[in-house]
Amino acid sequence: MTGINNRKILLAVLPYWAPVLPPVGLARIKSFLKPYGYNIKIVDFIVKNEALEFYYNYFDVLKRCIPEEIRGNFKNIGHDVLRNHMMAHLNYTDEKEYIELIKIVIYKSYYVEVADSYIRELNDIVAIYYKILAEYFLFLLEFEAPDVVGITVYRDTIAPSMFVLKLVKEKYPHIKTIIGGGLFADSHIIGSTNFEKLLEVTQDYIDKIIVGEGELLFLKYLRDELPPGQRVYTLKNINGEVIDLKGAAPPDLSDLNIRKYSHLPATASFSCKYKCSFCNEVQFRGKYRKRDIRDTVAEMEALSNTVELNNVNTGHQLFFMTDSLLNPVISELADELLAKKLSLYYDGYYKVDDAAADANNTLYWRKSGLYRVRLGVESGSQKILDLMHKGITAAQIRANVINFALAGVKTTTYWVIGHPGETEEDFQATLDIVEELKNSIYQAESNPFLYHYCGQNSSDKWQEKRMLLYPEKARDMLVFDSWTLDMEPVREVAYERMHRFVEHCRKLGIPNPYSFKEIFDADKRWQKSQKFAVPSLDRFGETGDAIRENLKKRIALHNSRVDDGDFNL
Repeated sequence: MTGINNRKILLAVLPYWAPVLPPVGLARIKSFLKPYGYNIKIVDFIVKNEALEFYYNYFDVLKRCIPEEIRGNFKNIGHDVLRNHMMAHLNYTDEKEYIELIKIVIYKSYYVEVADSYIRELNDIVAIYYKILAEYFLFLLEFEAPDVVGITVYRDTIAPSMFVLKLVKEKYPHIKTIIGGGLFADSHIIGSTNFEKLLEVTQDYIDKIIVGEGELLFLKYLRDELPPGQRVYTLKNINGEVIDLKGAAPPDLSDLNIRKYSHLPATASFSCKYKCSFCNEVQFRGKYRKRDIRDTVAEMEALSNTVELNNVNTGHQLFFMTDSLLNPVISELADELLAKKLSLYYDGYYKVDDAAADANNTLYWRKSGLYRVRLGVESGSQKILDLMHKGITAAQIRANVINFALAGVKTTTYWVIGHPGETEEDFQATLDIVEELKNSIYQAESNPFLYHYCGQNSSDKWQEKRMLLYPEKARDMLVFDSWTLDMEPVREVAYERMHRFVEHCRKLGIPNPYSFKEIFDADKRWQKSQKFAVPSLDRFGETGDAIRENLKKRIALHNSRVDDGDFNL
């Protein structure tokens, strides 16, 4: 066997966000490559105490300089600020210009002027973080002595990923450096100006870029079976070949501290069957594929048992389905879980449809262990839903949300504010439906419409209206472009509406929890309002209470009758 077989491979994911799910992509790559004799180590920086401290410290300071009434979806908006701040810190040469740029970045996210003193405080936090990251990674390189370093990169982790890989090449030029990940599904999709810029600025320290599903591409690179002079590898290099899902090994989580995460990963399908206007999942992942559901459930059972044997019980019953959407697989999944009498819970994304408008279905899925659904309802306006190509109606939204809630399933609803063409009347329709469904919504998360240079299903339709979000002179520090659209509603109006959405939900008592304290409070509200409420997150511990709850509640659910589309409560 040729190539880099039997050498040490270090795979890493860098901060920042609050941990929910371990890096399943890297874990799948490890389990796929191990039979070929590769020595692989995964390092998860997201759960390092220093990374979490940095994350919380930054947002604590940012929150102090943003008036409460305009914070909106504070953390999600703040990620734009932090992402750009981390990149600017790596590239600034003039401190005054650096401070002014961060003030502009904050203004374009919250539309408020911020004093220089706050910016300097934020700058200090970022500087300390990079110092700690450099020290830790250099120690890791010396201790592990890898021949290959691969990093999975997302839109919010591009700056620290570039920083680390540049450090690798400066200190150890012989190490091969590779990146892949979700970054190439949105802001840096092939064909975008950001992708071309990435190729340019990293040519001295990133050897290879893998776009799309990486298992086979990575293997073929390691075995010298791809064109050596080519820097970017995609599925086209292997004629669209993807791994055989039948009998694929479970993700290898042995290097990861599962106690830091609330969920374990599970997957029943890849890519997506739908084409919403603001999404690019299909362009990135290609043709939709389903696994044999028996393999999915067997993998869930194996992971749960493995974690138990390792005495890591926190969250061992709770899985996050990495599928783009559960719609095509949820009934089969429920059948298999019930047939095997497994007491597992699962959480995932679901597209509003007719199936969930039937309460018999939502009740059945709850009996199988459905814990939480994340519904991309997006808008209460039929006009906007049609512009998004959602293929759903407001009536379906109402029926889905109500039926999931009556079954006790946590109903997280996602809303896109400021989609091109949204009027004040359309936005009011969103506020109205939220108020109507307030008792059936576990969580309401709003996000502003974001435009990407290309890759979204309607990118070409909007391209004549695109414009740079930040001044052109900011490119030297920010490196990559952020875009907005010169059309109604303009960005500032969209963000103002988002603030109003958040305030509306606050008055209605609908939470949007992030911290464990907020989740605990939201769960208490759900327990009080829903007869068949799923267990609170804090019950997924070492006592086994959640196991007994699941088995007991199945009996109660089984004895409940569905009549005229509603539960006999």
